[in-house]
Amino acid sequence: MQVHELKTCPHYFKEVLKENKLFEIRLNDRGYQVGDSVILKEWDNIKYSGREIRGKIKYILDDSFIGLAKGYVAFSLEITDIKI
Repeated sequence: MQVHELKTCPHYFKEVLKENKLFEIRLNDRGYQVGDSVILKEWDNIKYSGREIRGKIKYILDDSFIGLAKGYVAFSLEITDIKI
């Protein structure tokens, strides 16, 4: 299993924090797998805020799903820890 550190803009970070957005759509340049850990790090295109949301990948849709661009995945996220 891998740990993926991902930049997340403040708007989306807040929605994950409120548990409204428990999915990510990302370029699959990391070989995401169910069970992998994810660290979402709030990033404002200049610097990190220091806030983080940690979670586990629970389910993955790959680009064989109609509607996802080639090379992209959508995965569901189970939050395991929050650092504010």
